[in-house]
Amino acid sequence: MKKFTRFLLTAVFPLCLAGCKKSPQNANIPAQNAVSVEITKKNHSWFYFSNLTFNQIDKPQHAPAQALKPWTETIRISSANNSAETNDNITAFAIVNRLGVLKFNGDEIFLSPDVTLFTDRTAGNLVFMGNVPLFSVYKSSFFNDTIVDPNYKNDDSAHLFLVQFDSTAKISYPLINSNNLTTKKNSEVTDFYWNGREWCCSVKTISDTKNEFSYIKFKPQIPLLAISPSTANESIHVEETDVDFFRECKKQIDYKDAPDRIKKLLAGFDTKLPFSIAVKNAGGFSPRIYENTVRNSKEKELHATAILSQSWSAALFEDGTLFLEGALPGRHILRSGMPVAIRLPKLPVGYVYSDFVISGTTLYAAWEESTFYKTGRAGFLQVNLDRTLYSRLI
Repeated sequence: MKKFTRFLLTAVFPLCLAGCKKSPQNANIPAQNAVSVEITKKNHSWFYFSNLTFNQIDKPQHAPAQALKPWTETIRISSANNSAETNDNITAFAIVNRLGVLKFNGDEIFLSPDVTLFTDRTAGNLVFMGNVPLFSVYKSSFFNDTIVDPNYKNDDSAHLFLVQFDSTAKISYPLINSNNLTTKKNSEVTDFYWNGREWCCSVKTISDTKNEFSYIKFKPQIPLLAISPSTANESIHVEETDVDFFRECKKQIDYKDAPDRIKKLLAGFDTKLPFSIAVKNAGGFSPRIYENTVRNSKEKELHATAILSQSWSAALFEDGTLFLEGALPGRHILRSGMPVAIRLPKLPVGYVYSDFVISGTTLYAAWEESTFYKTGRAGFLQVNLDRTLYSRLI
C-alpha cells in the first residue's frame, strides 16, 4: 500500500481525511476540508490477541512479540462481516483464526473461544444464512504438524468443514464434514465459494506419497441449518466438477462490472492505478473480488475490502484509508450522501489493516504484523465514529 498516498491525491471528490498519515517521505498529505481525529482514548482503542483472549494496548507495536508464522497458523482476524441490517440488529462478527468468534454489538465486544475446534485448524470464509454466521475450518498439510497424527488420519469426524456459530448459546458446531462431500480418505475442504444457490469447493486429499486436489459442488436438499454431519450424506446433493469450474466460481471480475454503489463510493479513484476490492453484502454470501487491471502499470496493486449494508457502504484499504457513504444506524446521511474518506491511525512499518466491520456507529478494523505469507502480532482497532465523524460533519 505504499503507493496509496499518491492514489489519494488524484481523487476528484471532496475528501475528509482524519488523522492524515504521512507518505514514505514523511510529508503530510494535503487535503481540503481536512478533519483531524484526536489520537486519544476517547475516540479509539487498540486491542491485540494473546493465545487465549484479546487485551487492550496503547499501540500495536507494544503488544507482546509473536513469532512470525504462516498466516494459516496465526491468531488473527481471518474474515469479518456485518449481519444484515435491521431496525434492531447492529451486530457484526469476525472469525479469529486459531481462537474463536468475535461478536460486536455497538461498542460491546464478545469473544467465544473454542479450544477443540480452533486450536489446530485454519478458520475463515465467514458467510451468513438467514443472518446466522457460517464459516469453514481445515488443516493445512503444508504447515500443520498435527495432520500426520495417525488418529487424525483414521478419524473421519476430525475432518471438519462447514461450521455454524450460535450467537445466543455462544458455541460453534459442525454442519458438514469433508467426508460428507467425498469418499476419498483423509480429505480436507480447503476453500469454497457460495453464491446463495450452490457451494463450490476445493478438496485436498493427503497421503504419504502425494497430495491431490479435486473439486465438487453441492446443494442442500433440506434447509442447511437443519443438517448435521450425521445426516448430511442423505441431505445434500454432491456433484464432481473440475478446476476450471472452481476457478470460474472464484474468478476476479473486471471493476467496470462492480456494483454501482462501490463505483460511487470510489468515484474519485484514478482508474489508471491497479487495485482489487473484495465486496461483501452485509449478512450475505461469499465476497466477490473486482479488479482494476492496468496494462503495463508499474504501480503496486492496491487491496481493499468493502461492505454493502442497507443504509451505508464502506471500503477499507490496507494503509488504513476508509471510504464511507450513507447513514449509519440511527444517524443522518453524511455530507448529503457524498463519500467521506477517513484516515485511520498510522500503523508501524510492516503492519497492515485487513478486514473490518461497522457495528452501529463503532468501527472495528483488523490489523496485523505481516511479511510475505507470515503473520506476527495481530489485533483490532475500535473507533467511535460518533466522535470522529458525526460531531464534525453535517
